[in-house]
Amino acid sequence: MIAMQYAFTLPADYDMSIIDRRIRDKGPLLDGFPNLGFKAYLSARKGEFGSRDNLYAPFYLWQKPEGASDFLCGPGFEALTSAFGWPQVRTWIVWQAEISSDIASARFATRDILRMEPYALLADIRRAESAEAAADVATAGALASVSAFEPTNWTRVRFRLWREIPEIDEQTQAYRVGHLSLARS
Repeated sequence: MIAMQYAFTLPADYDMSIIDRRIRDKGPLLDGFPNLGFKAYLSARKGEFGSRDNLYAPFYLWQKPEGASDFLCGPGFEALTSAFGWPQVRTWIVWQAEISSDIASARFATRDILRMEPYALLADIRRAESAEAAADVATAGALASVSAFEPTNWTRVRFRLWREIPEIDEQTQAYRVGHLSLARS
């Protein structure tokens, strides 16, 4: 599995209803996209939940790398880049992805990107992150929890979907979920 996210930072006075409308109109187009686990159409408004910027920042969980490749090479991403520019697309190798049967009720998301210490014991970090992802869904109220890493800059991501916004700190980026595209069952 691969986790993927890109973000567009929008001007402070940007009319975010344009993003809301884009999500409403375009969101269903990825419902059932091949090899997609889920796509969370995310936005954040400057000042809301501590966000420093207006953001449009979709997050993807791909079941297979071909899904990410097909999407990035396809007409939907081409239209997006024509409208907003070519973003840096961050990708992470998934250690653990827990998804509850109630994922469709997600209204909020949180994302933390954490640096790993040089020469850290990756197997230990993987075990701890995987256990935390499972616990977030089993007992902490998360509707989905993804823990993943990328070995280029040695970072890891913790991504969670929620029904209600949890308590967060200043390191955590919180988002509203405008639409959730899911794999066909």
